Amino acid sequence: MYYLTAALFFPPVSQTNRDGILAIGGDLSSERLQLAYKSGIFPWFEQGEPIMWWSPNPRMVLFLDELVISKSMRSILNRNIFTVTFNQNLRDVISNCKNIKRDGQNGTWITNDMIEAYCKLHELGIAKSVEVWQDEKLVGGLYGIDLGHVFCGESMFSLVSNASKVAFIALTNQLKAANYKLLDCQVYNPHLESLGCREIDRTDFMEILKIE
Repeated sequence: MYYLTAALFFPPVSQTNRDGILAIGGDLSSERLQLAYKSGIFPWFEQGEPIMWWSPNPRMVLFLDELVISKSMRSILNRNIFTVTFNQNLRDVISNCKNIKRDGQNGTWITNDMIEAYCKLHELGIAKSVEVWQDEKLVGGLYGIDLGHVFCGESMFSLVSNASKVAFIALTNQLKAANYKLLDCQVYNPHLESLGCREIDRTDFMEILKIE
């Protein structure tokens, strides 16, 4: 495992340990975060821990043509229950992602420093958000890093049923229309699988990441 210094550097992702951890330390500067995502790496750690940098193998992704929308979800979309916006309120989206209670988790990995770091990336046009509204209230959304041909999803939240799915579907449709290669979802979970995401070898992911 590599211990980062002030130098703007990451080792090759082939040097991760079996859990997918590549490096420890460094900072959350905009420059380092941009280098990380372009290199197939992302930060994931809890409050009080040193910054940990990951590049898991396999990698959970969505090829945009493989999006799965259930019949019940299509019905919800057709009823126009929700309104969707893009890049209108990243800070509130990421704050909700931090505060939402999740099954099997005692806390959150989204620290206050991380919120500020991604808000700075948002000002640079790199971190982006999807907001889902119901009766003018923010009820769901997601955020991530836009690399121009790959969108790296970070987290999503839902205060009412299906709101995060609406955000995910809206983002996928937007990316598909703009000819993106894929939506990076980082690690497996069954909710993502139900939407059509699947695991691929990290080598294949890195090859797609290099295509611009």
